[in-house]
Amino acid sequence: MRTKLERLHHELDVMLERIIEEHRGRIANPKDSDDVADDLVDVLLNLQDHGDLKFPLTNDNIKAVILDLLMAATDTTSTTVEWAMSEMMKNPRILEKAQVEVRRVYDGASDVNESKLHELNYLKCEINGYEIPAKTKVIVNAWAIGRDSNYWNEADRFDPGRFIDSSVDYKGLNFEYIPFGSGRRICTGMSYGMAVVELTLAKLLYHFDWKLPNGMKTEDLDMAETWCFY
Repeated sequence: MRTKLERLHHELDVMLERIIEEHRGRIANPKDSDDVADDLVDVLLNLQDHGDLKFPLTNDNIKAVILDLLMAATDTTSTTVEWAMSEMMKNPRILEKAQVEVRRVYDGASDVNESKLHELNYLKCEINGYEIPAKTKVIVNAWAIGRDSNYWNEADRFDPGRFIDSSVDYKGLNFEYIPFGSGRRICTGMSYGMAVVELTLAKLLYHFDWKLPNGMKTEDLDMAETWCFY
């Protein structure tokens, strides 16, 4: 087991090193970069070379940031896409409405990119008095908040349309819906995660038609949740 873990660690380190070197090459030869905008790795490399930092910013530090972005966003976004597709398969009317919107916006395009994601309004619909002692560790149950019947009608029903023309969004200012948290500790990957989910769903709806297999009925689709720890 140890040998396998060390091998995997080495392969991962090589991949991260390659990402850094690709960015260094792009910085050194900007004419060959095809006008690609600077990303977080470029910013970190610039700080490493020219920043007036009180501590050394090593390649290992930059690798840690890249790894955190890749690992933290993979499970959450893939789970969100999986549930979104499952809910739409169970609700064909909503699936059709979302698919019609995507194909209308990207009409005739060979592929889906980020340029028109802001036009996919339906696809974007998403889904007292107690004194807390100082230094108390507070764990917020965002799952329960998002299903509070005091704020949501039919809270357990999959209904993306409830967010159309609504002032409530996911950016942490509406406390009845805080999938990314709020305040100073709000998820730093919020914009990245939303872009990945929206782009993936748009591609799936644009390129493919979806239906349950072998005449399966929507009520037979198992939507039971399973909890696990990593």
